[in-house]
Amino acid sequence: QVQLVESGGGLVQPGGSLRLSCAASESIVSFTLYDMAWSRQAPGKQRELVARITSDGSTNYADSVKGRFTISRDDAKHTVYLQMNSLKPEDAAVYYCNAAPILLGGMSAWGRGTLVTVSS
Repeated sequence: QVQLVESGGGLVQPGGSLRLSCAASESIVSFTLYDMAWSRQAPGKQRELVARITSDGSTNYADSVKGRFTISRDDAKHTVYLQMNSLKPEDAAVYYCNAAPILLGGMSAWGRGTLVTVSS
């Protein structure tokens, strides 16, 4: 089974920065064949897509984080990152990593999440 492990969450003050990491297990045969994404879920809210990076490096972001967050990937390390700057209280959530295969028949994977708390 494909496994993803998020890390880097924690408590940060508004305006602060945090970098999240998502490490994929070796059960992902070829990391380059996966689009990667970060989503988040705050209490009482639906999970929302935050950022996505395709297998060829194209990125897109939710309007709420555009200009503040940056998603990147290191295929050699089977890792995707989310650099979060200028954090706001509304950014507080559990952040999840997702791997979506670009090939038909592949299996998607979700991590268990890492908690980001933004508070004074």
